[in-house]
Amino acid sequence: MAESKSVSGVTYTAAGADYFDKRRLKRTAVVWGLWGLGIAAVISGDFSGWNFGIGSAGWGGMLLATIVVIIMYFGMLFSIGEMAAAMPHTGGAYSFARSAMGPWGGFVTGLAETIEYVATTAVVVYFSAAYADGVTQGLFGVSLPGWVWWLILYVVFVALNAAGAAISFRFALIVAIISIAILLVFFVMALASGQFSFDKLFDIAPDPAVGGTEFLPLGVFPAILFALPFAMWFFLGIEELPLAAEESHAPAKDIPRAGILGMVTLVILGVLVLVINPGIVGSAAIGGSGEPLLDGFRAFLPDSVAALLAAFALLGLLASLQGIMFAYGRNMYSLSRAGYYPKFLSLTGKRQTPWVALLVGAVIGFVALVVVDATGGASSPAGAIVLNIAVWGAVISYFLQMVAFVILRRKFPNAPRPYKSPVGIAGAVVAGLIAALIFVGFAINQAFWPAIIAIAIVFVVMLALFAIFGRTKLVLSPEEEYALSGGTHGDPQKEGYDAMEGEVFGEKK
Repeated sequence: MAESKSVSGVTYTAAGADYFDKRRLKRTAVVWGLWGLGIAAVISGDFSGWNFGIGSAGWGGMLLATIVVIIMYFGMLFSIGEMAAAMPHTGGAYSFARSAMGPWGGFVTGLAETIEYVATTAVVVYFSAAYADGVTQGLFGVSLPGWVWWLILYVVFVALNAAGAAISFRFALIVAIISIAILLVFFVMALASGQFSFDKLFDIAPDPAVGGTEFLPLGVFPAILFALPFAMWFFLGIEELPLAAEESHAPAKDIPRAGILGMVTLVILGVLVLVINPGIVGSAAIGGSGEPLLDGFRAFLPDSVAALLAAFALLGLLASLQGIMFAYGRNMYSLSRAGYYPKFLSLTGKRQTPWVALLVGAVIGFVALVVVDATGGASSPAGAIVLNIAVWGAVISYFLQMVAFVILRRKFPNAPRPYKSPVGIAGAVVAGLIAALIFVGFAINQAFWPAIIAIAIVFVVMLALFAIFGRTKLVLSPEEEYALSGGTHGDPQKEGYDAMEGEVFGEKK
């Protein structure tokens, strides 16, 4: 029988070197590979999803929501950059919260991030399918059912992510650059077409019942609050970079740097999309579009040419599919390796990628899309509902990570911090308060209740399973070692993956 010991209200079992040998990752990424991964994970937000915020608050409301969200993301990225540099292992949000708030806090935060990334992948699959079908219809007159496209996309990208980390980072960097180039082509062509007009930004009729104006046609409150989740879609996923720590050559230096460089890139692109795309199509028309960039091309190009360009635009969505699938694979891997999720999910195989976690996450996402599509109805498309699930999971994770940052500054004051946030505790507090505000916006918006109910059910089930089974079967992974040692253990590259087992269980015989 394996040795076990109760610590911090949970029970750890001895694993040994052989356990971690079956769960190895390979270091392949440098700063530009991480930048590419971050851009790839997010850039689909410039192609689809963000525009629903205009439908919620008008163009002016969406602009204000975007400014608020930019402030949140910069505060958060500085904070997680500090924590990631101090904890150079794969756990990310789960690891930060585990060190600050114990096993239950780590599990809740890690679970929220799992929901965020699995649901975000499903949203990107949904929008990618819409774009792909638009391309095949425009070029070949061929249309496939949505579920067929979803299945194809999941199969292809699980295979790509499982092929090896070097391939994943290289693909992410290439498609990120191509996606940026596609957006730049759209901006130039749109402005050169002569069809751009600032007047189109304000073509939603003001609603006098809520004090609407030309700039804020749907009023101030709660319209702007309801637009915040969609403004997040410009940036959601950039915070995944700490999950690549064990696949980065210099995580303490490169992860904070890549995160900020990526955020600056995304802010520039997001602002240009927010102004130029509705300035071509019109805010009223774009507010409910499933393929706003394609609609933008259609506004000034023949359908056949627009479809051809949309085929290239599809790469932006596929870039995010690659990047965000990487995230849920590593998130599930780290929680599984530590014993919070079933341990088989963290097996990596010959190519040293978490292929089991990738496959299981894909199955969950596919089933969720099918179920939501079958039950949502025309007024609540599957993409919008699952997008809400992704964003609500994200804001829970964001808030808890900012709480963790504040606690860790006080709890582990002497722990090594190779990088320190330039905005310190104040930046984390502001970011956390904005995340909490978005959380409240979800809670009071009836349209978001299906997402809230779905997440609540998942949390109840998973917390019950952890209380009954998981908390008695934890393993001293690097994330757990860092927490238990007060920040002195936790770099598996330097110390090995079972550095603390001798201390906790005694010397092995």
